Amino acid sequence: MRKSTIVRAAGGGALALGLVGAGVAVLSDGSPQEAATVAADTGGTDAGGPDAERIEAMQRDLGLSEAEALELVDTEAQARSTDETLRSALGEDFGGSWFDIDSGTLTVAVTDASAAPEVTAAGAEAEVVENGRDGLDAMIDDLNAEGAGLSEGVAGWYPDIRQDSVVITALEGEEAAAEEFARAAGVPEDAYTVESTRDEPRLYADIVGGDAYSTGGGRCSIGFATESGFVTAGHCGSTGTQVSSQDGSGTGTVTDAEFPGADMAAVQADAGWNPTPAVNDYAGGTVAVAGSEEAPEGSSVCRSGSTTGWHCGTIQAKNQSVSYPQGTVNGLTQTDVCAEPGDSGGSWVSDDQAQGVTSGGSGDCTSGGTTFFQPVNPILDTYGVTLLTG
Repeated sequence: MRKSTIVRAAGGGALALGLVGAGVAVLSDGSPQEAATVAADTGGTDAGGPDAERIEAMQRDLGLSEAEALELVDTEAQARSTDETLRSALGEDFGGSWFDIDSGTLTVAVTDASAAPEVTAAGAEAEVVENGRDGLDAMIDDLNAEGAGLSEGVAGWYPDIRQDSVVITALEGEEAAAEEFARAAGVPEDAYTVESTRDEPRLYADIVGGDAYSTGGGRCSIGFATESGFVTAGHCGSTGTQVSSQDGSGTGTVTDAEFPGADMAAVQADAGWNPTPAVNDYAGGTVAVAGSEEAPEGSSVCRSGSTTGWHCGTIQAKNQSVSYPQGTVNGLTQTDVCAEPGDSGGSWVSDDQAQGVTSGGSGDCTSGGTTFFQPVNPILDTYGVTLLTG
């Protein structure tokens, strides 16, 4: 079994799988937090291409020139389309995929070498693997079943498509607990690695993220508008919770919610609270939402949150399980994007495609951090709601 240790580098750099969070908090003074709302129009958005604020954020957070950021948006759009086509065409031979942000290369893993030429013909690179996404996800299912009540020593686990193995993250000094956890779940010794972290998980729900809304005793953030309301993080409020817009003019009810296990919720908005297919870019405008096409690992992704605004980074892993003190959440996506308490429930987009809503993470937007989001498509499918697009 391979083992590695991840530690935080000064000023950002390499980051620990930082895992921090807390429940929805009541503001000490009870007054509304200043937060921009999603506008009804598409101010700040260029209908002919990516909006300037998004490109500026990508330049800032990914270290790109304007030309490089624009090229990346186009390249990733093509990669998403190719990935979606191959995912469908390859069927059970599809073993996962990842995108290299530096080279602009999409790599698709296959579990049968005979499928490699089809990948190459589609313009992607092929890599033959033993386990693939389905095999790794089966191991994740075993770990999920074993770890349902786990709270000591193990911080999380996820499938590493690039390495074709499962990664189990242990709190520093608790690596033996992670190894015992893998053995108890029946994961083969050569199919997992253990990584160490210094931080424990908590949730981002102290204030609000994205467009603010109140849960009565606290506040959270809108993820994405649906035809009937919006989706957000499940830990923001249980089923039946009454919610309202920041100024109190709009009201609604949490109709479905799950946390832990997943971190998803759907809200039914009452008349007068008008859903719009847009995300606050915290630069005076909005980003239009055109769909929910899933971006491959390695792709760039941007997040909107009322505490820290708009930040970008890359997708590091999918189907991550995270052990928060409140319980384990499965199926999250890991990123290197920073976030802080109050950013919970906020929107994640890749180009104009909805990706998910903020769950939790670690670090901050001064030194950097690791943040997880609940993918949006499982929320839409589970609760039978339709993403509002523009």
